[in-house]
Amino acid sequence: MVIDRITADGYKNLENISIRLDPKMNIICGENAQGKTNLIEAVWLCSGCRSFRGTRDKDFIGFTKDAAEVGMVFTDSIRQQEIKFAVKKGAVKDKLVTLNGVKLPLLSKLFGSFRCVVFTPEDLNLTKGSPDNRRSFIDLSVAQIKPSYISALNKYNNILSQRNALLKTLSMGYGDESSLDIWDEQLAKTGAYISVLRYTFCITLNNYTKQLYNYFTNGKENLDLYYQSTIFNDLNGRTDYENGLAEEYLTRLRDSAANDIKAGFTTLGVHRDDLGAFINGLSVREFGSQGQARSAALSMKLAHAKILKAEQGEYPVMLLDDVLSELDPLRQRFVLNNIDDMQVIITCCDSKSVTEMTDGKVFEMKNGRVE
Repeated sequence: MVIDRITADGYKNLENISIRLDPKMNIICGENAQGKTNLIEAVWLCSGCRSFRGTRDKDFIGFTKDAAEVGMVFTDSIRQQEIKFAVKKGAVKDKLVTLNGVKLPLLSKLFGSFRCVVFTPEDLNLTKGSPDNRRSFIDLSVAQIKPSYISALNKYNNILSQRNALLKTLSMGYGDESSLDIWDEQLAKTGAYISVLRYTFCITLNNYTKQLYNYFTNGKENLDLYYQSTIFNDLNGRTDYENGLAEEYLTRLRDSAANDIKAGFTTLGVHRDDLGAFINGLSVREFGSQGQARSAALSMKLAHAKILKAEQGEYPVMLLDDVLSELDPLRQRFVLNNIDDMQVIITCCDSKSVTEMTDGKVFEMKNGRVE
């Protein structure tokens, strides 16, 4: 998958952007606060995902602008396609989103058409940070392989919200505890399905990540990833999410009902699961050095791209937002050596920091414009 052209105007501080990209390496350099990350964010939104910076729709539009427009022409393994979206001040909910000229109801409906992997400095804390970040990483990765997974997640979260609302009422001494049954049954079925898909993906992720990390450390350290379920003791070989696993999930929910009522929320489930990373048998989160944590995170993100290639038949576009400046030369080479088969967009303050670059294009950004 390759981006041919990007256009943007009015998106935050971006003005009259229109650039044709190299099919391999593209460096966007410039001082801080010039718009480099805004451009990366605009590209990421074309994948149908939410902003990796948490930007709200109304904040897409620059302070002095009346509208924000972003366009992208890209080529996948089958054909060339075009994405456009526009947001007007005062009518943010009425975004105009089109794919090949066909209007879509939501930006999220683009999901699955254009695939990319974004890597930010915050991702370097993937193995050390909050379990929320690791769950989000797994969920996005699974969804890019199986887009229908998003529906299951949304369904689970809606059911969970209803169950938690009831638990809060019960914790205050009101309501009927038997009312939990209807939510428990629905949560168990959806939760079992999500558990199986997550676990299956994590097995594949571990295989790729283990190879990459082994290559990086010259075989001196072994990295292992384990999906840590709060419901199931062992998911190995289990696929019966409609029957046996759903029943086990339901049993655990019912057994934890008293604790849940006391807490006022659901204490067990896929919303509390985690992905554990271990180097030579020791938890990276608890005992890993900063270098080990960063190397493990790098391996996981690069593995994500390689899994998409294996599953979809083509590499995604790799977006590296000011990551290389956070890495020492050894880890820079590790990243660059493992993205040489795909199109890459790198932002940095100085193009000289990409010491391994031998071909490609360099763009300079200043005040939201490409010079």
